[in-house]
Amino acid sequence: MMRVTPSAAGLGLCSCRACGLVSRPDPAVGPARCPRCRSPLHFRKPNSVGHCWALLVAAYILYLPANLLPIMETGTLFASRKDTILSGVVHLWETGSWGIAAIVFIASILVPLFKMIALTLLLISVQRRSTWWPMQRARLYRLVDLVGRWSMLDIYVVTLLAALVQIRSLATVRAGTGAIAFGAVVVLTMFAAMKFDPRLIWDPLLKESES
Repeated sequence: MMRVTPSAAGLGLCSCRACGLVSRPDPAVGPARCPRCRSPLHFRKPNSVGHCWALLVAAYILYLPANLLPIMETGTLFASRKDTILSGVVHLWETGSWGIAAIVFIASILVPLFKMIALTLLLISVQRRSTWWPMQRARLYRLVDLVGRWSMLDIYVVTLLAALVQIRSLATVRAGTGAIAFGAVVVLTMFAAMKFDPRLIWDPLLKESES
């Protein structure tokens, strides 16, 4: 049985998200504000679960066009080519760039999917007020928050190629419509991870220890 220590909220303490000051708000004086920077204070992020679900559902919807629509369009005097993320991975693999293909596949397909599945698991467990493996779920959230930026690898590659190739007149590289959807998926999952309040993982354990 995990030993649960008292939480800051249980002690009436609140941390300011703007300046980090920990204070004890007085509900008798109206809406709580930080005594140092006057930012609104909340024991938990307001509507954290609802906001996170809205962003996550939008990311799920855009995940399909992000992978089915072309993310990069290349053209020369002799031919043109449109590549989705997966076709780009296949092309890299067939041309012998196995390492780059593996990196792009993991960073651009597996990582966004992992983030969405992990956030779904966290949201469902929080809504069910589950006490299942709280430490592991907290670590999972930190991992999701950490790897978020690496999902933008394909966008970085397209931008870099476009900047390099445009100096030549015989070839062009443009971002395809899939790049917009893919960038939106990455941004939405990053915002969803920011909106999720990991302290909700521990609240059921605190209530269980008090009963």
